[in-house]
Amino acid sequence: MAKSAMYSISVPIFLFVVSVTVLLYTSTLAEAGDSSSFVKKTVSSHSIVIFSKSYCPYCRKAKAVFKELKQKPYVVELDERDDGWSIQDALSEIVGRRTVPQVFINGKHIGGSDDTVDAYENGELAKLLGVNAKKDDL
Repeated sequence: MAKSAMYSISVPIFLFVVSVTVLLYTSTLAEAGDSSSFVKKTVSSHSIVIFSKSYCPYCRKAKAVFKELKQKPYVVELDERDDGWSIQDALSEIVGRRTVPQVFINGKHIGGSDDTVDAYENGELAKLLGVNAKKDDL
């Protein structure tokens, strides 16, 4: 095969590969932006938000705190969503942690399970929610 014929085949393939790569990268950035917007909108739309995974024992513990306080959080189960991974990435960018649960009250990031339980035990959580706390062992 002549050298010029080889280049005429290689250049279109190279341009195709570059185009697909740029398209995928742009799509990933758009999805990350959508996820970040989703997190911010969700947090601002609900008084209590828990980003959780349904099988996680730490998430169950955080949810139990709100049940004890007779409060109903808005729960986003990341493992039950197709975009759960990108939402978790967005949470990592927003709060600096990739772990679950991540708990928000009135738009304020409280933290994870241990932070939520600590806030419950020291009365800060009830204060933030404007409720009376009756502490039982979780």
